[in-house]
Amino acid sequence: MSLTLRTITRAEHLGFVAGRPSVSHMQVPSWGDVKADWKAESLGWFEPDGRLVGAGLVLLRPLPRIRRYLAYLPEGPVIDWDSAELERWLEPMLSHLRGLGAFSVKMVPPVVARRWSPEAVKAAIADPAAHRLRDAPPTSSEPGAADLAGRLRRMGWRQAEPGGEEGFAAGQPRYVCQVPLAGRSLDDLHRGLNQQWRRNVKKAEKAGVKVVRGGYEDLPAFYELYAETARRDRFIARPLPYFQRMWTALTAEDPDRMRLYLARHDGDVLAAATMLIVGGHVWYSYGASTARRREVQPNNAMQWRMMCDAHELGAHVYDFRGITDTLEESDHLLGLLRFKVGAGGEAVEYVGEWDFPLNRLLHKALDLYMARR
Repeated sequence: MSLTLRTITRAEHLGFVAGRPSVSHMQVPSWGDVKADWKAESLGWFEPDGRLVGAGLVLLRPLPRIRRYLAYLPEGPVIDWDSAELERWLEPMLSHLRGLGAFSVKMVPPVVARRWSPEAVKAAIADPAAHRLRDAPPTSSEPGAADLAGRLRRMGWRQAEPGGEEGFAAGQPRYVCQVPLAGRSLDDLHRGLNQQWRRNVKKAEKAGVKVVRGGYEDLPAFYELYAETARRDRFIARPLPYFQRMWTALTAEDPDRMRLYLARHDGDVLAAATMLIVGGHVWYSYGASTARRREVQPNNAMQWRMMCDAHELGAHVYDFRGITDTLEESDHLLGLLRFKVGAGGEAVEYVGEWDFPLNRLLHKALDLYMARR
């Protein structure tokens, strides 16, 4: 039996999300309000009896001067990816998006392929023969992921090639670091920290670092550190209004969808971070810190507080987001991988981004444009 796809209301979309244990923060209606440069639409999949069985937030980016769109479903859609009849889910979506004027569809199935425990990542970094995480033996693999990739290819979908700095390329990270929380006590989480982490958390406590929650009015203080971090680490900073819009949109949908944490020492804010919450999944979203007084370890103190708060919320995972796939000592992102894994995080590989060209000529033109950027 075929599924019917149509546009759904925000209320229908949120109702569906509320019934799921985990949905990406990029697949809730308010995320469309955050991405002001895109048009957003909530899609719903319905069984013949009228039951809503799948949902997705699609973002539509117009091409200059012509009414054609790139359709993008970041970390979505939220459908039955284990279905033996994937066509009944994806073909109605492609048909609907073609009708909206989409020339290409990009989606990021929220499907895990492989996992590496903290110990496995540590061993891979120490192995001189291992150059990339993907080359190291995983702790566990999901057989359904390889099957899904094969079925998508047979349906005409193309797996997007990962960009330069794997976890930090355009689009969504294929490799992330996640700390499992389900079934673990705070003592278990603390024991999961490596020796350096435990030492730094204790050092911050002794030094008098205080981690507090902030509000909208504290976003400029966060942004000052974020801009400093961007200059130091050589990445392009988003403007302050982006974070203000993000706060307003997400907290209007759910007052606890977004949180801001500030690490203070002697009245000075040394580190700050945003945290996002959807159901049982908690994400560390954006982080910022100053080069001043690093010896009091404000970042460790802040992350530990955020992990503890996620645990108190009953979350099943604390997600550090993107990590690099490279294990080379010369890569400046390796230190960030060590930091995240040191908190007890496991490396997780998703099945990646997938493209479906609805208009091959325009899709190719977009590829060429993105390659030059």
